[in-house]
Amino acid sequence: MTIFGTRPEAIKMAPLVKELEKNSNIVSKVCVTAQHREMLDQVLELFDIVPDYDLNIMKTKQTLTGITNRVLEGLEEVFEAEKPDMILVHGDTTTTFAGGLAAFYKQIKVGHVEAGLRTFDKYFPFPEEMNRKLTGAIADLHFAPTKGSKNNLLREGITEEDIYITGNTVIDAMKHTVESNYVFEHEELNYIDFDNKKVIMITAHRRENWGEGIENICDALNHIVAENKDVELVYLVHLNPVVKDVVFSKLEGKERIHLLPPLDTKQTHNLINKSFMVMTDSGGLQEEAPHLGKPVLVLRDVTERPEAVEAGTVKLVGTDVETIVREANALINNDEAYNEMSRSINPYGDGKASQRIVKAILKYFNVTSEKVEEF
Repeated sequence: MTIFGTRPEAIKMAPLVKELEKNSNIVSKVCVTAQHREMLDQVLELFDIVPDYDLNIMKTKQTLTGITNRVLEGLEEVFEAEKPDMILVHGDTTTTFAGGLAAFYKQIKVGHVEAGLRTFDKYFPFPEEMNRKLTGAIADLHFAPTKGSKNNLLREGITEEDIYITGNTVIDAMKHTVESNYVFEHEELNYIDFDNKKVIMITAHRRENWGEGIENICDALNHIVAENKDVELVYLVHLNPVVKDVVFSKLEGKERIHLLPPLDTKQTHNLINKSFMVMTDSGGLQEEAPHLGKPVLVLRDVTERPEAVEAGTVKLVGTDVETIVREANALINNDEAYNEMSRSINPYGDGKASQRIVKAILKYFNVTSEKVEEF
C-alpha cells in the first residue's frame, strides 16, 4: 500500500505506483491522506491514479498535531480492512511520519522512499528533518536516492542490506511531464517572452521562512528586477495566507513580476524547462531543475540535499537580501558562472528508481532472488 498526502509526495510516488501496478506479483493499493487537497488532486489526475482510500484530512488552519492525529486514526481503519504486507511512504511530510507510525503500531512492514536525507539540525527544515529521522527509525527497507543518503543511514545504525541506492523517483516522473513545444494552461505564461527575457521562477513558502524570511526574499526580488531590465520573475505563491499576504503586499502590481498560484505538476516542470534559473526554498526543485540544466539558488541556510551543492547545480544563499541579490546578479550577468552551474551533472537519478524499488521489494519478500542494480 502506497501512502501519501501532499503534492510533492504524489509527484514522486506516482511513477512508483505505476510500476507497482505493472507487476503481476504485487497487489497495489493507494491511500491518500489529502494533507493538501487541491494540489494533491492535480497530480492524481495527471498520472491517472484513483486512490483506493482517501482520508480527506485537510482542514483550514490545520496544525501538525491535528494532521498527525487524523492520519493515525484514519490509517488504523484502513489497515484493519486491508492488512497490507508493506506500506510505502515518501520523504519527510507529517503524512510520512504518521503513516510509518500507524504501520508500526500494526506491525506492518514499512518501506521509506527517498530515505536518508539529513541536515543534522532537527529544526531545519521544521518539521521535515525529524519526520525523516523518525520514519527512518521505523522503516524496514530504505530507498536512498544517493550514496550520501545511504551513508547517513549507515551512520545511524541502519543495516546495509536494508538500504538500496535507487536514484530519485522525481526523475522518473519528469520523463512523462516535460514537452518541447508545451503550451501552458495558465494563459498569462504563454505571453511571457522566454526566448528573449531571463525568466526566473520562484517559490518560497517553508515554515522556517515565514515572517522575516519571506519579507527579505520579496525585497531581494524587487532589487533584482530593478537592476536587470532583461529579467522577468514568475513567483508561484503558496496558498497559505501567512505567505500569500506578505508576497502580494510587497510585489503585487510591480512591472515584470508575475504572481501566480501554485501550478499543477506538468505546468511547473515545463515552466522550469523554459526558465533561465530557479530560486526556491523547496526541496524537490533542487532535484528537478538541475535535471533540466537550470541553476538553482536555494533560499535556505541548510539543505538536506548536499549532493547538488557539491555537484555545482545548486547554491545555498539563505534569506539575506544582499546575498540573494549578489548571487542572482552573478548568474544573470556572468555567462561563465551560469554555464558552470547549468552544465553540472544532476546527481539525483537516471529515471529507473521506481524499477529498482519494485525489484527490492520482491527480493525482500523472497518472490525473486534477482540482484538489484543500484544507481
